[in-house]
This record gives sequence, C-alpha cells and structure tokens, in this order.
Amino acid sequence: MRDVAVVVGLLALINVLAHFTVEHAISVVVPLGALVAVLYARRRGFSWAELGLARSQHRRGLRYAAVILGPVVVIAIGGALLPLTRSLFLSERYDSVSVALWGALVIIPLQTVIPEELLFRGVLNATLTRVASVRVVYLVGAGLFGLWHVASSTGLTAGNGGLTDLLGSGIAAQTAGIVGAVVLTGASGLLFIWLRRRSDSLLAPMALHWAVNASGAFAAALAWQLSG
Repeated sequence: MRDVAVVVGLLALINVLAHFTVEHAISVVVPLGALVAVLYARRRGFSWAELGLARSQHRRGLRYAAVILGPVVVIAIGGALLPLTRSLFLSERYDSVSVALWGALVIIPLQTVIPEELLFRGVLNATLTRVASVRVVYLVGAGLFGLWHVASSTGLTAGNGGLTDLLGSGIAAQTAGIVGAVVLTGASGLLFIWLRRRSDSLLAPMALHWAVNASGAFAAALAWQLSG
C-alpha cells in the first residue's frame, strides 16, 4: 500500500501545482510529474510490462488503437454537424482550425494524453493491481481520474456558449459543470482502465484518450465555422 499512497499523494501534488501556482504551470508540471511517477515506479521494481509499456505489448495495443479512432472521430464530427447538438461544441478554446490543429497534434498529446495515461493507467494502475482486487482498481482509478478534473473544469460553462445556454451562469452553473465533468471523466476512466487491461497495453487507452480530445477540438472548430 505504500506505493499506492505515494502515487496518490504525487497526483494530488501535481494537480495543485498545475492549477494553483503560476500561470501556465500545467504545461510543465503535468508532463514532469508523469516522468517522476514513472521513474519512481521503475525504482520500486515495477516492470515495463506492469506499466503497459513493454515492447511485446505494443502490437496488441496498436491493433486496439486502429479500431478505436474511426468511430470516435465520426461521433464527434457528427455532433458538430447536427444543428441540435452543435452549440455544445462551441468551446472558445478551439475557435479556429489552426488552434484546433495545434491543440490536437501538440498540446493534447504532450500536456494531457501521454502524461495522464502514464500517471493513471500506467503507474497508478500498476500499484493498485499489485495490492488490490480488480473492482478496487476500477473504482479507485476511475474515481481519482474524475477528481483530477475538478480544478480544470471550473470555467467549463463560461468558455462554452452552448453549455452556458443549457446550464445557465453563476455559481450553480459552475458547480453543475464541475460535477458533470467529474462524472463524465470518471466514467471515461472506467473505459480507459478496461482498455488497458483488455489490450494489456497503455497504447490503447492513450489512443482513445487522444481520439476523444483531439476530435473534440476539431469538432469545436467545425462548429464555429458552421455557426458563422
């Protein structure tokens, strides 16, 4: 349990430093924190296979990745094309194609997907798997992944006109946005853990994580273009 406690403490520290210190700290703190977590796990005797990163695991992970990408992209782009749901994609963060492209190819993989998968489905999953039942691995892993997004979701409704129209503004709307984000990312965490265990590779949840975020960025840019 010592390793689990250390990793959970590290996750909390990374989250605080990323969101409550200097501006843009997240771009450095989260990737660096993920590297520290991996180095800690390796020093404590966790193998690359336990982390889902062994060379022998890559091929199976890539097969899952190839199957995952298409449907996710279709769903996201379809949501932006449909007038009924288009407003929900109007995120100010990705209001142009160039910004969405930079986000999808650089920011999302390097600042979000790779570090978070290393932290949660890599190191945390490995430490939990050694000492806990499968049910606990799922519940703790998904729960912590949901809580990880509390700080980053505080301005969720303010930066999305569609969500503002749906939930309103003010403290109640902000709270609803945070709760919704925690529930949604927690549920996503369950799926990511399942993929990690099913594929026996970290590449599969990385692919799904990237596909969801990157296609969401492109869908937002498309929604802005269509909204004219």
